[in-house]
Amino acid sequence: MAGNEKDGYYCSICGGIPPDKIRTKRVLIDGKETGIDHLDFIFENVRKLQLTDGPAISKEIIKLVREFNYVPTKKEAVYAEALLKEYRQWEKEHA
Repeated sequence: MAGNEKDGYYCSICGGIPPDKIRTKRVLIDGKETGIDHLDFIFENVRKLQLTDGPAISKEIIKLVREFNYVPTKKEAVYAEALLKEYRQWEKEHA
């Protein structure tokens, strides 16, 4: 890894993002592994809202995911279902 806090970090071999700096998590959506950026940050913010209703949680997750990622309108329900499942798993791991 090369670079610094001011100029940013990059791989000294390929110039890309160093593996330890990647913030994109992979989620299985509609049978395809899909990268979702800032997922832990999104889940932390959703948890702070203390929502208990599944549809309300899904709605908030999708709203925040869209701030950092592209979500196809036609696939919104599939994304919401997969991300809610991922959120429930994340909750168990971060209890």
